[in-house]
Amino acid sequence: MVKKWVIATLGAVLALNLAGCSADGGSKGAAGSSDAPASSKGTAGEKTKIIYWTPDRHDAEFMKAKIDKFNQTNHDNIEVEMNVMGDNYPQAVDIAFASKQAPDVLQINDFQTYYKKGYLAPINSYMSDEMKKTFKDSQIENKNSIDGKIYTLPNTGQIWRLVYNKDIFKKAGIASPPKTIADMVAAAKKITEVGKSEGIYGFASPFKSGTGFWRAANTIAGASNNFGIDGYNYKTGQFDFSMYKDIALALRQMKEDGSMLPGVENLDIDPLRAQFAQGKIGMYVNHSAEPGVYKDQFPTTENWGAVPVPTADGTIKGAFPIIGGSYIGISADSTHKEAAWKFMEYVYSNELQTEYYEKGYGISLIPAVLKSGKKPSIPGIEGFLPKRYDAIYPANPGTITESSLEGMKWPETFNTFVFTGGDVDAVIQDLDTRYNASLQKLRAAGTTNIVADPAFDAAKLQGKLSTEE
Repeated sequence: MVKKWVIATLGAVLALNLAGCSADGGSKGAAGSSDAPASSKGTAGEKTKIIYWTPDRHDAEFMKAKIDKFNQTNHDNIEVEMNVMGDNYPQAVDIAFASKQAPDVLQINDFQTYYKKGYLAPINSYMSDEMKKTFKDSQIENKNSIDGKIYTLPNTGQIWRLVYNKDIFKKAGIASPPKTIADMVAAAKKITEVGKSEGIYGFASPFKSGTGFWRAANTIAGASNNFGIDGYNYKTGQFDFSMYKDIALALRQMKEDGSMLPGVENLDIDPLRAQFAQGKIGMYVNHSAEPGVYKDQFPTTENWGAVPVPTADGTIKGAFPIIGGSYIGISADSTHKEAAWKFMEYVYSNELQTEYYEKGYGISLIPAVLKSGKKPSIPGIEGFLPKRYDAIYPANPGTITESSLEGMKWPETFNTFVFTGGDVDAVIQDLDTRYNASLQKLRAAGTTNIVADPAFDAAKLQGKLSTEE
């Protein structure tokens, strides 16, 4: 009885998600595992319906226009419906596959997990020789392909920066953005002292979920060491959460100083952006979607900019991790895989990807686009363009390790520390113990093939995607 109730509840959640998030006002599930060709149509003029799921809202209007164009101009009678999902996208994807209502094409926000769960269909056989050549040098094992089978291709990456309000800094008498973690703590305190009477605070991050700590800390940690990100040490092949000690203590200090926006522990990213657009936040850490957000989603007249995040001592020992490499893929359950591929091929076309990059919706990871496309002119984008110290890291077993993890995940654990305090060394030791125990189980079971790389040096990843002249 309990299982039936859970299934019914999950189904209701999915139904509400679909009803509330469709860009076109409808929904459709793609059940079964057969591969019906795109030309399979019942009566003359009947459309082959393709459902596409994405959690991205910052580019929704652009993509909706492009999908409308595809629907009007494709010669295969394919009609694509885009559903822009909410913050619970990962859960919605799991529920959709469990209930045989998965979309035909979906954005892949966790490649290794989706692969292990059998959600994705390989696309090698659909790709032309020209397309394979275009993406040859930008594919990454365990992010796009596994064992020679390609499931997704790169398009854009998130370039992470410290986003700050220039006028607020000036008003607080701060000459330049912080270079060190200690400078960031001091700047947040000074901004709050000067601006609190007007509801202005120094720092914020969307701490409602674990991503609040991750967003603020991961890029800082990656640049401050040369051995890892996501808590994973590529050199040793083990988890080592000491990489976050300095930034965890700094965020805790800002909380104790009262330098964070009130209620930040219950803040999502969009409400944070809305507050920043109103001139109420001095700085926060986020990625290259922000120019599009402040142009279309939360238009603002605030004088803002983006600069490299501070590091532990002001030097860059590793690299600023570019988050990305995976984009969209075809559902293994789709009954219209050929039609789904035609849409996927359209999305990955050089024309669409170049326009997407030039309009500032994302920083391209496709070398051909970076070489041929003009630099975006959207306000604020300059600070997010790839520089020497930005780099794509190899895949690590972070997310997949959590599938067998006992206890709270690391971002949530550090979140708790930021707001309640405690012994940070004990927090780190507990995380190391639990994560490495989980990783050992997965390696013993053959679930992950990622092992130690003693020669790894994050500094050697630098410079491969830089747009600097």
